[in-house]
Amino acid sequence: MPELSGRELLHEWQKLMESVFASAASLAGRSQLPRQLQDAMERQLELLAEILERERGLQREVAGLVVAPVDAVFDLLEQSGTTLRRQAETLEAAGRALEETASLMKDQAELFAQTIGTLRQPHELARAAAGLERRPEKGGGRRSGD
Repeated sequence: MPELSGRELLHEWQKLMESVFASAASLAGRSQLPRQLQDAMERQLELLAEILERERGLQREVAGLVVAPVDAVFDLLEQSGTTLRRQAETLEAAGRALEETASLMKDQAELFAQTIGTLRQPHELARAAAGLERRPEKGGGRRSGD
């Protein structure tokens, strides 16, 4: 049987009900009436079952359409959480790398200051031997022993 629209199902149900009433009205003169009445009522039950099944299907479809955006939002939130976690881990690693770089640069500055101090000693001795005045120290660099 082809699938009927809602209006067609209602019209079919009305025809069956009219048939039931017509059969009941002519009850006195027919012996086939109980069978016709039973057939009409069975058809009515089939139509009602089909209506209920269509309604359930429509409810599932509507529920799916209502829930789909919420599911999508939850998926996006989960992905955002994962991305934020990865960003935090990356920032932690970058922070450790910057801290290590800063420590290495301090060590390099200390070595540079020691190198200048070591190179300056013979120069200062030569100046003193030549009787030249000592140059005033500039405050920018650190020397070992400071």
